[in-house]
Amino acid sequence: MGGHAIYLGPDTIQLGQREATKDIARVICRYNDLIMARLFAHSDLLELANFSDSPVINGLTDYNHPCQIMADALTMMETVGRVDGTKVVYVGDGNNITHSWIRLCARYAIDFVCACPPGYEPDPATVAAANASGVGRVTISHEPMEAVRGADVVYTDVWASMGQKAEAAERMQRFQGFCVDEAMMAAAGPQAWFQHCLPAERGVETTDGVVEGARSVVFQEAENRMHAQNAIMLHCMGLA
Repeated sequence: MGGHAIYLGPDTIQLGQREATKDIARVICRYNDLIMARLFAHSDLLELANFSDSPVINGLTDYNHPCQIMADALTMMETVGRVDGTKVVYVGDGNNITHSWIRLCARYAIDFVCACPPGYEPDPATVAAANASGVGRVTISHEPMEAVRGADVVYTDVWASMGQKAEAAERMQRFQGFCVDEAMMAAAGPQAWFQHCLPAERGVETTDGVVEGARSVVFQEAENRMHAQNAIMLHCMGLA
């Protein structure tokens, strides 16, 4: 779009280590019209935004991933034809993707179901806030084959997200029965589209057949990350 990007990796910027996060925010906002921060701790993102005079875009944190969900919603508009009045079933754990879907339920009339093993539910306060909005509805299920019935979108992600790789072996055991396979998509119904934020661990949280299937839109979804984030930047600059 005619802009110029400066990339500061974790070893370069050392957020909150070499220099206080609030100081980094007040320096780099003077060099940049926008800051895209892809971090781990959500608290670091909030501190950057609080002290920056330039807009700060949440590229990902351990709590949520709003840019991804904007691309997912765009994909829904292209496939399902709408966002309001849809049923979205996330099969996995209550991670940052789940929290972003739940927060979207405060803006759109989405019937959102998180199908997860016991003990892996999303943040209760985030669920309560979305349900209190009176717009969408969020429910928790421990029975994925039942949860997906009638879904417009069946969504999954890796079982061990950022900061959870040490738990991968345990999660592999606890998440048995939560793989989005051909049988689960069949249970969802012929109207269901399959989404995944990628990268996918084929044969773990989903199967190769589902990723390559006729109802999979994961690569369309990946392309839409570019379009959605272009729109976010234009919005932050007051140009859209």
